Amino acid sequence: MSDKEIKVLIFCINGEYYATDIMEVERILGYEEPTKLPDSPIFVEGVINYEGNILPIISMARRFNLPLSEKSNDCKIIVSKQQESKVGIIVDVVSEVRDVKVENIETPPEIVAGISKRYMKGLIKIDNKIIIFLNLSTILTDEEKRQI
Repeated sequence: MSDKEIKVLIFCINGEYYATDIMEVERILGYEEPTKLPDSPIFVEGVINYEGNILPIISMARRFNLPLSEKSNDCKIIVSKQQESKVGIIVDVVSEVRDVKVENIETPPEIVAGISKRYMKGLIKIDNKIIIFLNLSTILTDEEKRQI
């Protein structure tokens, strides 16, 4: 068995736990109200100024048609870096960074909690919890990236 581990950032949206590979995270910002954009897709909350650039802010809850939770003071924006673009993802709570053994990551079924397989790298079992391991780079299709 390989003891290979990856570092993941665990966060919460609507009481569900999700994780993403820490390599996909550039930084974590405190929440700020994004500026709304006309004609943008429903799951784009708007944009913020990030290091002098425009950063689109995405609501995962809307992206996955989950119930929307009230914005709290714990809300954060995870800045995810993708090839040439970056997006910000609103999460309710950033929980922790953990090392996860690759052997504890299971192949995802076709759909979990309303989230289709193409957004997931797998399911992580930790402390009797099942954490959905998201693939942040697939959250937006190329078409959607162009729209934004």
